Amino acid sequence: MERLMLDLTEAQFTENLRQTNRRLRFCLEGLAPDRVHPTSPTPQLISELLSELVRSGAWLRRDLPESQGHQLRAELAEYRQNLECLRERMPAIHSHLLAEKARLEAERTRIESAVEWAQGSRQTL
Repeated sequence: MERLMLDLTEAQFTENLRQTNRRLRFCLEGLAPDRVHPTSPTPQLISELLSELVRSGAWLRRDLPESQGHQLRAELAEYRQNLECLRERMPAIHSHLLAEKARLEAERTRIESAVEWAQGSRQTL
């Protein structure tokens, strides 16, 4: 009986999935490559996306109703499309993150060199 109370109704499940799709679209729009000013995805955006995927994956595995009306099937189809869109963008996201990592490593090396130079300058004074 307790398990039945925890199960979502089809309408609740459909609404949850609709909200999830809305949040996923927002994240995917933030991941869309800007050809004029390409930027790496922000840590916040990646975190939001990951949280949404983990959360939705958990309740999809646990609470997916056996009977699925038209609206639920439509939301499930959109969810699948969002995941496919994310999968298509993963190589570009990976490239951006690798480029950002290289930039940060180069900046760290530059700063370390400047620190060594400053310390050497102090010793000669």
